[in-house]
Amino acid sequence: MATHSIVHVEIPAVDRRAAAEFYAQLFDWQIDNSADEMNYTMFNPGSGPGGGFAEISDGFEPGHILIHVETDDIDASLAKAESLGGETSLPKTEIPGIGWYAIFTDPTGNSIGLYTGNDDGQS
Repeated sequence: MATHSIVHVEIPAVDRRAAAEFYAQLFDWQIDNSADEMNYTMFNPGSGPGGGFAEISDGFEPGHILIHVETDDIDASLAKAESLGGETSLPKTEIPGIGWYAIFTDPTGNSIGLYTGNDDGQS
């Protein structure tokens, strides 16, 4: 059962590899480039939620760090967010071999990610 904890943080970057190097040197974070096919570089801070660096795009710009909240059922969480006045901005999308994610905006316009791993029964 998901705890609805923050499990992932995304930091926008013009150059994700340069951003990864900056934070690795600044905080000694471990960097993982295994998601290159998704144009994504992950980081592990050693404790707390990890995250990644995503290339800047429409709707994901500097100053807009994105958190991801773990859920057992992304579809149900998106439906609930919508019933409360939120809007789905990215529907449930597979992260190959890892799990699923989606993004919604809250009534104020903040983007929030949802995540569930493959081991949560949603493959």
